[in-house]
Amino acid sequence: MRTIEIPQPDERDWRYRAFEILPGALTWLILLSPLILGLIGPQITAVFVLAYLIFWLFRGIGVSLRALQANRLVAEHKAAPWTGLNQDLEDLVPHTKKAPNWHYRNLKRVEKYIGASRIKPSEVYHVVMVLFWNESRDILVPTIQSIVDSNYDGKKMILVLGYEQRGGPEIEATADYLIKKFGKHFYHAMAVMHPWPMAGEIIGKGGNATYAARELKKYLAKVKLDPMHVLVTTLDADNRPDRNYFAALTYTYCSTEEPRYASYQPVTLYLNNIWDAPAPMRVIATGNSMWNTMLALRPHMLRNFSAHSQPMAALIDTDFWSVRTIVEDGHQYWRTFFRYDGKHEVYPIFTPIYQDAVLADTYRRTLKMQFIQLRRWAWGASDIAYVGYNSFIKKNNISKRLLIVRFFRLLESHVSWSTAPLIILIAAYPLLFLHPQSYLANQLPHLASRLQLFALVLGVSVSLYISFKTLPPKPEHYRRHRTIWILLQWAYLPFVSILYGAFSAIYSQTRLMLGWYIGWLIPTEKAVKGERPSTSTL
Repeated sequence: MRTIEIPQPDERDWRYRAFEILPGALTWLILLSPLILGLIGPQITAVFVLAYLIFWLFRGIGVSLRALQANRLVAEHKAAPWTGLNQDLEDLVPHTKKAPNWHYRNLKRVEKYIGASRIKPSEVYHVVMVLFWNESRDILVPTIQSIVDSNYDGKKMILVLGYEQRGGPEIEATADYLIKKFGKHFYHAMAVMHPWPMAGEIIGKGGNATYAARELKKYLAKVKLDPMHVLVTTLDADNRPDRNYFAALTYTYCSTEEPRYASYQPVTLYLNNIWDAPAPMRVIATGNSMWNTMLALRPHMLRNFSAHSQPMAALIDTDFWSVRTIVEDGHQYWRTFFRYDGKHEVYPIFTPIYQDAVLADTYRRTLKMQFIQLRRWAWGASDIAYVGYNSFIKKNNISKRLLIVRFFRLLESHVSWSTAPLIILIAAYPLLFLHPQSYLANQLPHLASRLQLFALVLGVSVSLYISFKTLPPKPEHYRRHRTIWILLQWAYLPFVSILYGAFSAIYSQTRLMLGWYIGWLIPTEKAVKGERPSTSTL
């Protein structure tokens, strides 16, 4: 069986390095393009800038409309009668009253295309793998309590606590405490310590998850549970599933035609501590929540991110997660894609998993931790080299058309991340400095500013609407004026788009281009309000 692991840095030849250089090189070329084109002539620069702004204006309108549509779907799926829908799926008979229209279509499709080979909801076991390093009980207890409180039979669930030896004796005591406190609610509960150091691993979540999953594999063999009947969901310490998440996941899994080749991605909403986080972090958290919600309507763009689910059989086939990257969640999509020769899809789950916005013990440290979190996400650009090399250099049995489409979507998403906010903001001005006497050069900033203003008003309006629709109840210790600051926080939007959005991606892509690899995961500190800070690998 051919390897699907990321090569070590000293194993990467010039072709692999060329793919690593590509996103950073394109980013800097695009950022310099207004200046380069301005030296050539005003007309070509004006055409480029206006075309770029108009393209992103229409793209922004599309994103806003999808975000509104997806937000309605999240509300619908949170309220759906999943217990009844699963029973209907079990019997292939529609008993549930007032079920959504898509439910009846699913029943017919499952009966017609899956038939006797299907996995019934009653046959599914869920493994909930909570991974942590040195998080406090104040972070972990609410997470596990949310799993216990799920509208799902706990005796069909297995709790796996994966913790790090490098967290010290305190974290081991925490794991033991959690097993004793919550273990009785589950079919089985186990705590697995990930030893450190481990040869060939970087400091990251992938090693912890993989080590715990290998222990889980032994347990499943012992109790003779079919890995195709076991769904594994990975959670960080602060990830709290919606009450209906596991029921919705079961329904989706049992109505998937080829579940071995599927991953399941919930909508991620950063709402746990949204009232406590500083205003810039609230803007980023709300924006990320909107983006994740919108992506659920574009399955062809979905990738594993943070909390995600996959059948145990597929994890075994991929030898679990990569232990050589700090972005093991998104990389798991590509790892599975190449293991199954391109036969892999991600299905959205519209019932959300709630996570924390960044909040450290001081305001200044919170700002720093937010940038560290986003630059880690942006390190997903390292997958461009992995995908390019495995697609076009190594032999494979995947359609070239599929490989080209997937590769360029990945490349475009990371280059747009690093360049779009800056180009939209400043691209009209280099021409004015280069050709101050040109009428076209003088008019271009005015035209650009009108487009920018329209896009900003649209984005803020949609963000305001969705943020107030999804905002959890205000904690009692906050006064009414806190709501006013929730409204005024959107003045930070241009600032955070540039400083945190574009700059984090530029930073990561430039490091990758220069071969300055991020070989360790810096956990994002997260403090409980009024308590000492904790860390999370989110």
